[in-house]
Amino acid sequence: MLTQLTVSNYAIAERVELQFSKGMTALTGETGAGKSIVLDALGLAMGGRADAGAVRHGAKRADITASFDVSRIAEARTWLEQHELDDEHDCILRRVISKDGRSRAYINGQPCPLAHLKDLGSLLMDIHSQHQHQSLLRKETHRKLLDEYAGVESLAADTRDAWKTWSKTRQQLTERQQNADEAEARLQLLRYQVEELDRMALEEGEQENLEQEQAQLSHADTVLQNSQQAALLCTEEDNSAADLVRQALQQLEHLPTEVPALADTIQMLNEAQIQISEAGDNLRRFVEDYEADPARLTEVEERLSAIYQMARKHRITPEELPELHQRLGAELASLDDGEASVEQLAAQLEAQRQCFDELAGQLSEARQQAAANLDQRIAEELAQLSMPSVQFVTHLNRTGGEPAPHGFEEVEFLVSANPGQPARPLAKVASGGELSRISLAIQVVVAQTSTTPTLVFDEVDVGIGGGTAEVVGRLLRTLGNDGQVLCVTHLPQVAAQCHQHLFVSKFTEQDATFSKIETLDDHGRISEVARMLGGVDMTEHTIAHAREMFSKGQATHH
Repeated sequence: MLTQLTVSNYAIAERVELQFSKGMTALTGETGAGKSIVLDALGLAMGGRADAGAVRHGAKRADITASFDVSRIAEARTWLEQHELDDEHDCILRRVISKDGRSRAYINGQPCPLAHLKDLGSLLMDIHSQHQHQSLLRKETHRKLLDEYAGVESLAADTRDAWKTWSKTRQQLTERQQNADEAEARLQLLRYQVEELDRMALEEGEQENLEQEQAQLSHADTVLQNSQQAALLCTEEDNSAADLVRQALQQLEHLPTEVPALADTIQMLNEAQIQISEAGDNLRRFVEDYEADPARLTEVEERLSAIYQMARKHRITPEELPELHQRLGAELASLDDGEASVEQLAAQLEAQRQCFDELAGQLSEARQQAAANLDQRIAEELAQLSMPSVQFVTHLNRTGGEPAPHGFEEVEFLVSANPGQPARPLAKVASGGELSRISLAIQVVVAQTSTTPTLVFDEVDVGIGGGTAEVVGRLLRTLGNDGQVLCVTHLPQVAAQCHQHLFVSKFTEQDATFSKIETLDDHGRISEVARMLGGVDMTEHTIAHAREMFSKGQATHH
């Protein structure tokens, strides 16, 4: 529900701050006083198109803020939460327009794209006027209103979910069928590559170990020859290392006197003699046991050659082969087992289509029943609005049986302005005034189920008067009893029945024009109704008539 509107430097309004309450609010005033300022400002707060001409002359920018209570508007709260803009039960839409025509939009103090204002605004308010965009000209609004009237929003949501599931499966099936040859070729290649790598059975680190072994085997002769020579040098030749150390020890052991400083040296030479002897023994055993094993060398070299060849084939290093083996195996398993086959997808698609058909069929039946009832109810309201010859038709156009997000049919409101003429879309038949009254009739009927909390009507009284004007006022007040209605009116019969009355006037000060909007008390309301009845010169008769009309308008609905 709209709770407050603040307008600064917009058109001829320097500063306007209005409080709104539940029920029907009428805006009246003399022609040219600026009644459109409120509705135009609301339109801008809802994301409407702006231009530099909207900024008051001499000001840098226009600033419009509309505050709403969304505590009972579930769709709006959900939208705000999804966009992380929620702020308890308050929702503040702000639009700032600079004198160069650029504008900025805000929701609850956060900058946002203009499209967000439009999306959120459509959940908060519906503006019906000759100059504003009207949701009643959009088919999606027709479907939404009919589904709300029929009480099948949940069924419509289930149908939409069933369509999404069916559509996703159909896309998967189409892709599988289109890519079947390519997928099969990839599958065959993967099987061949994985089997080849399976047969190789390369272990982690095996290549490095083989390269070390190959290096040893390929230099066997040199290793054997050098080892034999080393054994001789250690212990078996004259002047061998062991013999030379022994001679050194003998020299030190035959010193004429004990020299403590050489004790460590003598110990080191003794240890060296033992280690050289052991090294010689090890070398002899190594030479005796050593086999060149050319067959093992051939085996190692063939294994390494196979590894190198496999790496070149896949254009990777030998070290990357184990990781490649694992990755290709995982992809093969995914293609083999992870995705449903074409046959399985086709079976799923058939089952999902049956589910959709059942839900959409129930939805169609409910819509057909509700449409007939809705047409009859709206016809009754149109007759009260002096439009008895206008035929209203809720047309359900079958979409050919192919599943669609909203069921088997499109919903469109059609009207026939005169008897004998075929029913045509609202936008092509109704004039501005007619459309406003048709909108009023529709809104009165669906008010109990509509989720739009605030309805705005501009010039719904064009071309009517007398008893019909009183009916319009009664219908607007009825709508206000269940929600919030704002209407600009020229008719005293309408204004007399509102819950809240805003009076728009203008004045000139220091060669500048200003617009003023004030909330009228009961006395002020009677005076304004009298002005609307009799013009500038108000007589006692017009005032008495106004008082009677006001009392009747208020008493009728208590």
